[in-house]
Parts: sequence; structure tokens; C-alpha cells
Amino acid sequence: MPDTLPTTAPGAPAAGSEQAYAHPVAAFFLMFFKAAAVFIYIFCGWFGTDFVINFCVITFLLVCDFWTVKNVSGRLMVGLRWWNEVSESGGSDWKFESLEEGQRAVNKKDSFVFWTLLYATPAVWCVLGLVAILKLNIDYLLLVIIAVLLSAANLMGYIKCSKAAQSQIKGKFNSLFASGLKAYMFGRS
Repeated sequence: MPDTLPTTAPGAPAAGSEQAYAHPVAAFFLMFFKAAAVFIYIFCGWFGTDFVINFCVITFLLVCDFWTVKNVSGRLMVGLRWWNEVSESGGSDWKFESLEEGQRAVNKKDSFVFWTLLYATPAVWCVLGLVAILKLNIDYLLLVIIAVLLSAANLMGYIKCSKAAQSQIKGKFNSLFASGLKAYMFGRS
């Protein structure tokens, strides 16, 4: 069973603070694994290593990126979390978790970096895939497919999670509005 979402640590910048990033280490690793995988993919010919070593190193970086985004960055930077469970009937159940209202506000800089990189990563890998196709470099196209699948899975998971969080907020607002309206109407009788 997943842990609960973290709240801000003592001594951390104020939630929603515009002066600084609330989670600079999470932002660094969010960018590092993505940039390292793309950099090594583009320049691996300069290192003089064979395809198998390049494949393993880039795949390792892609998996580290997937894990970091899914399990650390999303929780800290935007207060969202998703996972997928296989039900007893064999179906796939998406589970979503978001911060409850009042736990902490999401830092706008953190959120901007997170969502920008989340959307940009599959696009960058698709461009690299197109280049691999044009160069008839089918071996490295496999790496691009892995990168697109992992980054698209995170993107899809967080988009669904964000929509679920928004609908949860709307549901709470509608419930409060309806109960207030009911109390107003029946309280005046």
C-alpha cells in the first residue's frame, strides 16, 4: 500500500513561495536523468563504445527518470501521485492521489518545471525517433520507442491524476454549495 503524500518539511520555503523552488533537488533529478539520457543518446558515437553498452546505459537512465518522476518529483513538485494495480479479474485499475486542500500549496515554479518537462520529453524523443528513421538507424530506434513509452506513461498518468484531483475539488465544492443552499432554503421555513 502506498505511503501518504509528504507535507512540507520544517525549514523549507513557504508553500507557494515565488522567491525560490520549494524542491530544488527533486527538480534537479527530474532534469538530470532526462538530459543525461538524451545527451548520451545523441553523442554516444563520440564515446567509441558499442551498441550494447550504449543501450544499457541509456535504458538505465530512462528507467531512473521514469521512477524519479513517478515516485518522487510528482509527489513533491505538484502534489500528485499515480499507480496502476492489476485487479483479481485481470483488469488494470488506475489509482490517483493528490494533496488534500490545506495540506500545502504547490509552488508555481516547481509546477511549471514539472509540467513543461513532462510534456516536452515525449516530444523530444519523437523527434529523435524521426531522425533515427531518416538515418535508417533501426537499432537506436528501439531505445527511442522505450523512451517514448516510459515518458508517455508518466505523462498519461499525471494527466489522469490531475483531472481526478480537479474533479475531486469540484465535487467537494458542489457538495458544500448544495449543503449550504439546502441549509439556507430549509432553515428559513
